[in-house]
Parts: sequence; structure tokens; C-alpha cells
Amino acid sequence: MKNLMYVLIFVSTSLLSQERIATTALKTVPLKADQLITIDNFGTLFYALGNTFYKTSPEHSYTYSNVQLGPITSANVFNPLKINVFYKNFNTVMILDNRLSEIYKIDFNTIQPYKNITHVSTGYDNTIWIFNQDIQQLELFDFRLNQQRATTMPVQSKVLDLKSNYNYSWLLTENFLYTYNYFGSTVAKMKNEKFLKIAEDNGNLIIQTKKGLFYLPKNTDQPVPIQLPEMLIKQFLVTNESLYIYADETLYQFQLKLK
Repeated sequence: MKNLMYVLIFVSTSLLSQERIATTALKTVPLKADQLITIDNFGTLFYALGNTFYKTSPEHSYTYSNVQLGPITSANVFNPLKINVFYKNFNTVMILDNRLSEIYKIDFNTIQPYKNITHVSTGYDNTIWIFNQDIQQLELFDFRLNQQRATTMPVQSKVLDLKSNYNYSWLLTENFLYTYNYFGSTVAKMKNEKFLKIAEDNGNLIIQTKKGLFYLPKNTDQPVPIQLPEMLIKQFLVTNESLYIYADETLYQFQLKLK
């Protein structure tokens, strides 16, 4: 029996080491930012510092600042022609074009019924996903028509993060990680095993815990640890199997070695 236990421990350890995703360090870039927003397929960098939102590339550089609305809470660039910038203190979302010019202002203080928003992310067409704290529901909101297109069932615990693409949204709460389609229907529900933040790329998730980063392939419920050097991760994102980590005023780029 003791020998069998040793064999099982060895096999389990081997499986864990085989499943660990290796990375290759590619480059580092100095960066001073409050928030790393994203890096697109062309290497364009989006970030926020103070009240200013930046879009920088070797060819062009644009900035957007709205002093009246104060510091930026979050921004989403999944649709680069309709970028959303969220100002939680004023319960307001600004929609910007690809030159960071204003297209729409969504002031939820003036929209009936009143919505107290804590998280925002991009939806399809002219929609954004918003989490309404007062009713504990995620809503797909049409900002042109000022109306709700879809809503989810209420959640029972604090929301930690929200990410989305055109077809799905992922809501991380203290108890569960939910996946919704654009009709607001729940397509997956996974227990939160001390998850802190999430990032999305082509339906796959990167999950942060106190132990590091994990890769969760689409349509699975088994996060795989990502092999990385020790660092205090402030923010992270993934674009086309390139993992970007912001730490100590430095932007690190790693190549994920996915099967």
C-alpha cells in the first residue's frame, strides 16, 4: 500500500509538471501607468495615467482627458472604433473612436430607471456590458437607444472583475466565475478557487491568484499554471498567445508555449 501511495504521488506530480505552461521572455519596456489597458495585434499600447487615456504606437500617439469626470476607473478597447472609458465616481461612460475623439456620453445618473454601475465592458454592435450594483445584475445596454437588450440572473456575492468579447461575457465574483452569452443566459458557472482577476483572449482566460497566473482554455474548467519568474504582478493581459505583465513600472512580454 505504501509503495502504491508513492507511485500515485509521483504520477500526480508528473502530471502537474507536464501541464504547466512554459513561457519565453521576449522583451521589457519601461512604462509609467496607473492602468495597463491593452496591446493590440499591431503593438499599439493603450494605458491610463491619472485622468489621461493614452494610445501610442510608432506611427501615431493620441490622448484623451476629461478633467470634469476625474480619474479613469477602467477602459475597454475590444472594439477599437468604439472604445469605452468608465468613470465610476460620476457613474458615466464615454465612448471614443480610434483617434480618441468623443462619440457618445452615457450618464447613467440621467437614465431611467437609475443604474448604479460598478463594472463596464464591451458588447457587440452599440452595446456595453454593465454591472448594476443596486440589483446585482449584469446587463447588456444599448447606448444609442438607451435601453437594455439583455440581463442576467442576480448574483449573490461581490463582483471582482468583468471581461467580454462580442459573443460572451465573464463575470468574476467572490463565489463563482460566470460565463454568459449575449442573450444574458448562463452558459457556464465555475467555483471561484481564490481567483482575483481575469483577462480574456479568443474565449480563453488568464486567471490571477495569489499563487500566480493560470491559463483556462475555452470550454474547460481546469486552470493550468503558467510558469513565470517571481514578480509582483500589478496587471496582465494576453494578445495572440503573448502574455503582457505590468510590474515595477516595467512592461514584460512573454510568449506562451501552448499546445
